This record gives sequence, structure tokens and C-alpha cells, in this order.
Amino acid sequence: MVKFGAVGGSGIAVNFLVFNLLLHGLKWAPMAATVIASCVAMGSNYLGFRFFAYRDRASRTRRQIALFFAFSGIGVIMESALFYIGYHGLGMDTPLGSNLAKALSIVLASAFRFLVYRTWVFEQVKHRR
Repeated sequence: MVKFGAVGGSGIAVNFLVFNLLLHGLKWAPMAATVIASCVAMGSNYLGFRFFAYRDRASRTRRQIALFFAFSGIGVIMESALFYIGYHGLGMDTPLGSNLAKALSIVLASAFRFLVYRTWVFEQVKHRR
């Protein structure tokens, strides 16, 4: 769980950095900024999970990669929907509000990601005796 947190924390930093650069720096549309930021973070998270957090688990396979990106895609959809609710539905459209909406959406979607990555994507290696 500590390694998951370390990788997740770096992914959150990437997510916020890209999000703020796109939304507040380059003035992109809010939904485009949140989706692109989440996708960039997804890529950095895969590398961190594969080579750091879960490197002792099942070796990389097409199935593992497909599951990671399928579940991550669901996570991006969840995160984007939650961001939309906060930003547009609750009026969290100021710089502070948009970052709070982003933070809440990340936290809620991360609970889902933790469970599915740990359970199905990076399965525990079963040792034979």
C-alpha cells in the first residue's frame, strides 16, 4: 500500500501539473484539460506500478497491459464525470474551486483504481513448492 501511495502520489502531481498548465496556463476547456491530465497521469502511473510498486507480481503480459488501460479508462471516465459535477454542477469554476473539484474526483476514482489494480491487473505471484 505504501508503494501504491508513492506511485499514486507522483501520478497525482503529474495530473495536477498538466491540468493546471492546460486549464489555467493555456486556457484549454476544463473537460479537455481534466481528461488529458488524467491520461498523462495514467501513463506515468503504469510505469510506476509496473516497475516499482508491483514489480514482484505477475510479469508483464498483454492481458496485464489491456486490463490496466481498460480499468484506467474507466477511472478516467469516473474522474471526469466527478470533475464535471463539481466544476459545472456545483459551480467550482474558480482556480481554487477547479483544483478542489479535481482533487475530490481523483480521490474518489483512486479508491476504485487501487482495488482493481491490486486484485486483477498486478496479481500476486503464486509460488510453487
